[in-house]
Amino acid sequence: MLQFLFRRTFGAVVIIILLSAFTFFVFFGAGDPATMSCGKSCTADNLALIRQNLGLDQPLPTQYWDFLTGIFTGRDFTVGRCDAPCFGYSFTTKQDVWTTLLDRLPTTASLAAGGALVFLTVGLGTGLLAAYKRGSFLDKVLTSLSMVLSSAQIYILGPIALGLFVYSGILDSPKYVPLTEDPAGWFMGLLLPWLVMATIFTAQYTRMSRSTMIEQLQEEHVRTAKAKGMSGSYVFLRYAWRGSLIPIVTILGMDLSSLFGGAMITEFTFSLAGIGRLAVDSVITLDLPMVMGVMIFSASLILLFNIIVDATYAFIDPRVRLS
Repeated sequence: MLQFLFRRTFGAVVIIILLSAFTFFVFFGAGDPATMSCGKSCTADNLALIRQNLGLDQPLPTQYWDFLTGIFTGRDFTVGRCDAPCFGYSFTTKQDVWTTLLDRLPTTASLAAGGALVFLTVGLGTGLLAAYKRGSFLDKVLTSLSMVLSSAQIYILGPIALGLFVYSGILDSPKYVPLTEDPAGWFMGLLLPWLVMATIFTAQYTRMSRSTMIEQLQEEHVRTAKAKGMSGSYVFLRYAWRGSLIPIVTILGMDLSSLFGGAMITEFTFSLAGIGRLAVDSVITLDLPMVMGVMIFSASLILLFNIIVDATYAFIDPRVRLS
């Protein structure tokens, strides 16, 4: 297990370095970041000062090396010391990129975690119910409904949900309230975005859990358990259900990137100040340090979650062993 974790961690670090190098040379090599940072009313003296302060007067490879080492050791700027992990300062707000990411992270984390909890609970529960009632009218209704919902999109469901629940006065406008300050306000403020974002994934996991459960019910160890006289419900939950989780967990690991993408669209739709909204605003304003920080931070989280997902296989199914 330790060797597996070490290999995956090392591979993740290499991927992050390659991703950061590619994006850095594309973004900082394609234009003049100093001009973007200086703004419209920029003078030649201010432009030269910005290039010096940001290290843009150095060759591009040197700039990237300073950027990469600054993530681990920090960097010194004219405006002050940027402690590790340092992604530089925003061109727009002049604030530390890392501090801004940490300020926006609770909103995105709450949105993604709540949405995942909803679609996993509803999707897996509905799929298991459809598999248990295979061939029945209920199975056909749930399967058909999941196919219809899987074609929906957040940017379409979001405005519809706002019109039905917010503009009609049933619910307040979605907003983020820290969980530690007001748990009820945190829940109610994100309830509608959770439901909208989870709708797309719920349909997918309903179909997936149904098909994998039906396959597990045909396995030899399940038939053996039934032959020993165990009840159908016990075999269904004790043996078939655990085996069906392996492909679910695999797809969940791959869906993490889609989950962040969904959170980005959801934040923009419901005007929530998360990392997704920060990424969109940074691209619009050409805030290159912030775009770099968001990309590296998001990629690191996705790789970390994939490692955790792979490491949980052996705990879900004893037949799986990692080496």
